[in-house]
Amino acid sequence: MKETKIRNMEEFAAVSGISRPTVSKYFNDPASVRSSTRERIEKALSEYDYRPNIFAMNQNRKLTKNVGIVVPYLADPFFAEIARNVEKRCIAAGFRPTLFSAHGEPELEIEILDTLRSMKPAGVLLAPLGRASDVGAVEKFCADVPTVLFDSSMPDLGLAFVGSDNPQFARLAVEYLCRTGEPPCFFEMKTPANPNANRRRQGYLAAMEALGHEPVIFKAEGTGWDFEDIGYREGLRALSENRFPTNTVLCSNDRLAIGFLVACYELGLRVGHGPDCDIRVAGQDDHPFARFTCPPLTTVAQDYESVSRSAVDILFKSIEGGRVERQTLLFEGKLVMRDSA
Repeated sequence: MKETKIRNMEEFAAVSGISRPTVSKYFNDPASVRSSTRERIEKALSEYDYRPNIFAMNQNRKLTKNVGIVVPYLADPFFAEIARNVEKRCIAAGFRPTLFSAHGEPELEIEILDTLRSMKPAGVLLAPLGRASDVGAVEKFCADVPTVLFDSSMPDLGLAFVGSDNPQFARLAVEYLCRTGEPPCFFEMKTPANPNANRRRQGYLAAMEALGHEPVIFKAEGTGWDFEDIGYREGLRALSENRFPTNTVLCSNDRLAIGFLVACYELGLRVGHGPDCDIRVAGQDDHPFARFTCPPLTTVAQDYESVSRSAVDILFKSIEGGRVERQTLLFEGKLVMRDSA
């Protein structure tokens, strides 16, 4: 054993060459870290005279009935719907949920995590911004507070990730559209705010290749979360420039598709699958307003029920002291056929 006196977890992390959040995660549950990392930590423990003050750690984590729910953009009806589902489940279980929105801003997401840490919540359900998130800040938070990630994954962080099988969404839509008419072109944002868009593009490309069709992708200019405006403005441009070689367009999400439908209307294009129609349009998500567009939007529905139930169940199991093996749960979408395609 080395004579160096280690006074706290930060010093132990420094001498062992392992990040502070990972060390904290190990002391909370050794099985929650990779076996190779566990071996490195245990080797360092045998070399240095250090043991954490478990009593102090537990005192700092006095269980409250507070549960944090964090979404990237509450004005998006998809996140509003899933937050509503999660919130109701927390209340039914006797917890006090507090809902936060990062409004698409990485700095605000960090502030929310700091606020939650001061609240000493029993646990947190977090839909991170994704690529825009400060990974180090999220990692440290997940090491300090029991956290389940949903919608947007960050590998190896949190107790679990619960979300949708986004490539499957696009494959399902492509297979249906090819079976019932001309193969679809793909309409997406050039710089999407949500990383799930990239997985949907991958699903589109794979499905088109499998069916022997040439993929056509239109990348809409624009950033941020104003998807309807981007779908409308860039839809007008794409249609005016004849950028779609087929009469079918699959949008990366329903909000883009809603804006695209308005562009079709302004250009006098009849949307639908009948013989008198000019173009078919489909989306993905089953946005709460998708069935009220004109015409009603064909889409692939999120399994809101399964995502919210599974995320809450995993978090509550951890809160109640149950052992939780980190897992990834992905739920498939369901095709919803409406008049637009």
